[in-house]
Amino acid sequence: MKSVLTTLLTGASFALLLAGTVSAQTKVVIGHFGDPAPYKAAVADGRLEKATGWTIEWRKFNSGAEVNAAMASGGIVISEIGSVPLSAGASTGVDYQLVSIGKSIVTSESLITRNGAGIEKPADLKGKKVAVPIGSTAHFSLMGALKTFGLTEKDVQIIGMSPPEIAAAWSQNAIDAAFVWNPVQAKLRENGKALTTAGEVAKAGFPTFNGWVVNTKFGAENRAGVVNFLRVMNEVNGQYTKNKAAWTADSPQIKAIAANVGSTPQDAVAALDGASYPDGDAQMLPAWMGGGAATTMKATADFLKSAGRINTVADNYSKFVNADFAKAAAAK
Repeated sequence: MKSVLTTLLTGASFALLLAGTVSAQTKVVIGHFGDPAPYKAAVADGRLEKATGWTIEWRKFNSGAEVNAAMASGGIVISEIGSVPLSAGASTGVDYQLVSIGKSIVTSESLITRNGAGIEKPADLKGKKVAVPIGSTAHFSLMGALKTFGLTEKDVQIIGMSPPEIAAAWSQNAIDAAFVWNPVQAKLRENGKALTTAGEVAKAGFPTFNGWVVNTKFGAENRAGVVNFLRVMNEVNGQYTKNKAAWTADSPQIKAIAANVGSTPQDAVAALDGASYPDGDAQMLPAWMGGGAATTMKATADFLKSAGRINTVADNYSKFVNADFAKAAAAK
């Protein structure tokens, strides 16, 4: 009788423990930017929370510099971040690892010149006020663009602004041009035109991408959750990339993305078309988690040091890239 009672009590205790575990799901604070991306559809339908078992709090940032500060303070443990602030953060000791590529930036970041500012060609940028989020991928692309134009930072008036500040300054004709991402870029194009894009600058030797970083300790302690998080990212990227024609302004996924970022469905379609999004098969290609990401980070860090943006550059950036998560997430 005692053994039966003990068994019943043990079973009841286990059930209570299980119930407590289920009800006390891990809360994970994840950083993101406010631009359209396929994964925002998975945010809207709850796929990420279902796959990971996490209660996710999404925190929006205006720049990668803000992400670095939040990661360094422990305010977030996973985040989307651009390759430039990623290189800067890794160089200065932020304790995180790149675990996946979110997107390769093409036209989703562009140098837009304001109508009426008198800028018809690159040389016309001399003396003009050009706004950009300092320390961002757009800033890196702007520096690369100026170099390809035969100009330097001293030839233009570079003004550091967040995307919302850029939108406000643009509406008041307070700036002449801006290198920025969507959805602000789409607003600027209503009264301006693209002089160059991140994709064009990349061809000249200044590539940029957005990746996903994970706090090193959190990643080690929550490997399964991180892998499942990346699996969903790969899945939704593949759905978009392999069937882009189905992601129209009238499709539920585009409507969900537009609602999430506060843009029109039409603008969301155009914004998504401005980047490429690696799925599971593409993540481990040589250009990305197969080695290319670390190479890009090193080249970016070298550039940032030469421009006086950071003081220290590592000999090799492979130690800041953990491809094990991407490999596991890509496994069939």
